[in-house]
Amino acid sequence: MTTEDKKVIITIDEVDYTEDQLTDSQKMMINHINSLQQKINSAEFNLDQLKVGKDAFVNLLTTSLKTEE
Repeated sequence: MTTEDKKVIITIDEVDYTEDQLTDSQKMMINHINSLQQKINSAEFNLDQLKVGKDAFVNLLTTSLKTEE
């Protein structure tokens, strides 16, 4: 079987669909969903970095204030 023979299976609400069963509009919606999921994942990753960075600065400030006392 070549890669051309392999069909992509898309599962929605526990029902499997092949790409040829979908309309162009449905394929576009799936592309948007995938793109949005990637953006959500990226935003969550960035948020984690921001939280850790903020915590580091809070710790630096707290340490700095304690050493001045």
